[in-house]
Amino acid sequence: MHPFLRILPVALVIACSGITVAWWAAPTRHTELRVPGMDKPAGTVAATGPSLEGQTRLGSGQPGSETGTWRQFRGDNRTSIAAAQSLLTNTLDASRLLWTIPTGEGYAGPAICQGRVYLLDYDPDQRADTLRCLSLDSGQEIWRHSYTVDIKRNHGMSRTIPAVGQNVVITIGPKVHVVAVDRLTGEFRWGKDLVREFGTVVPPWYAGQCPLLDIDPQATDRLILAPVGRSVLLMAVEADTGKILWQTPNERAWQMTHASIMPMPLGSRNTYVYAGSNGVLGVDALTGEKLWETEEWKVHIATVPSPLDLGNGRLLLTGGYGAGAMLVDLIPNGDKFDVKIIKRMASAEFGSDQQTPIFFENHIYGVRPDGQMVCLDRDGKILWASGGTVRFGLGAFAIADGKIFGINDSGLMRILEAKHDKCVVLCKAQMLDGARECWGPMAFTDGRLLFRDLTRLACLDLRPAPSSPESGR
Repeated sequence: MHPFLRILPVALVIACSGITVAWWAAPTRHTELRVPGMDKPAGTVAATGPSLEGQTRLGSGQPGSETGTWRQFRGDNRTSIAAAQSLLTNTLDASRLLWTIPTGEGYAGPAICQGRVYLLDYDPDQRADTLRCLSLDSGQEIWRHSYTVDIKRNHGMSRTIPAVGQNVVITIGPKVHVVAVDRLTGEFRWGKDLVREFGTVVPPWYAGQCPLLDIDPQATDRLILAPVGRSVLLMAVEADTGKILWQTPNERAWQMTHASIMPMPLGSRNTYVYAGSNGVLGVDALTGEKLWETEEWKVHIATVPSPLDLGNGRLLLTGGYGAGAMLVDLIPNGDKFDVKIIKRMASAEFGSDQQTPIFFENHIYGVRPDGQMVCLDRDGKILWASGGTVRFGLGAFAIADGKIFGINDSGLMRILEAKHDKCVVLCKAQMLDGARECWGPMAFTDGRLLFRDLTRLACLDLRPAPSSPESGR
C-alpha cells in the first residue's frame, strides 16, 4: 500500500445503482464509493474472529518456467527497481498483453516467485479473503487459499501485496488478519488476528501495510510487522512458524497507518523505519530497540506512501492532502540517532498522495499531487517536471532497464527515460480499455510487467520482438 487507495477528503456517500453481475467475470462492475466508517471497520472486535486456517482449493494452472522474483511490495529489495535483466522494449502495444484476468475490487498488487504470481483478493460470493496463486505464463489459477471474513466496499477492498519467502507466502488482509501458507501448495501454516491479539485499530480505508520479509538463505526468514496495538508497535516473527522474536513497545499509543515498514541501513546496522499515526521511528533490525523517533512528520488525513531511504542516513517522507514532503538526516549519537530536518517541501513543490517515490541513481522520481512526475536531486531540488500534458494521477510506476514505466488512473501507460537532466517520454499507449483506478503497485520479472486496474490484473510482455530493431540493441 502499500499504498494503494483513494482517500476521500469530504465525507460524502455516492449512492450507486446498477445491475449486479458476477464478481470474477465482470471488469466493468459499478462501484459504490464509501467514506471511512460506513461499515465500522476501525476498532471493531468480534467475540470470536474468523478461522484463518480456512481452506485451500486447487486449480488447473501450472507454474511458469521463469526463475525471476518480485517477492514483495516494491520488489525483493523494496525499491521498485527491477533487478538486472534482458533489455526491454521502448514501445508499448496492448496486443502484447499475455493475459488479463478479472479480480475483486481493489488495489492489491502481485508478488512473483519462480513462475508463480501471488495476489491477495476478495471473493464476495464466498465472503472470503482469498490468496490466489496464478501461472505467470497464462494467469490460470494454480490454487487459492480462502478464509471467511466480512468485508464491505470501502472504496476497494484488498490493497496489500503478499510477501513470498523461501517456504511460505504471508498476507495481511483488509481487517489486519496475518496468514502464512506454504508457497507451493497453499497449505495453511499459521495466522494472527491483530485486532484480537494486539488491539490493532483497523485503518479507516482498511489495511494498506504490506508485510516485510527479511530473507536470509542461511537462516529462517523473518517477518516484520507493525501491529501498532495497545502495547506493541513493531515486531519480528519467524516467517515459517509465527513465533515472536522481538517486540517494540507502543509507548505513545500510536495507531496503524496505510504505510509499510521499510528497511534502512544506518552505518553498520540494519534498521527498519515506520511512519505511524503520530510520527516516524526507526528500530534495530536484530532487537527491535528504538533508535530514533520524531513527531515532526504527521499526515493528518492518511499516511499512505512509505518512508524512502536515500542512503547515508537520509530519509524522504511524503504525504498527500497538503502534507508535502520532508527530508531528514539521521545523525549518530552514541548508540542512538538524532533527527535533523534538512528541508520541508510544500505539496505544490513535492509530495505524494499515494505511491511511494523511487530513488534511482542518486535521484528521486515521484508523482506530486498535481499528477506530474518530477525528478529531484538528493537535496530535494526539482530538476524537471513532466508537464501539464504528461500526468499520472494516482497511478503506479516502477523502474526497469533504466526506464520508468508509469500508468495513469485510466490505463494510459508511458515509458520515460530515468534520467535527471530532462523528461523524455519514449512512448505511450492505452493498455486496458475502460480502465479505472490503476493504482495497484506494479511487478516486474523475466521481461514481463504485471499491473492492474480496479477489477483486472494484466501481464504485459516487454521483451523486444525478435524481428524488431530493439532485439539487437
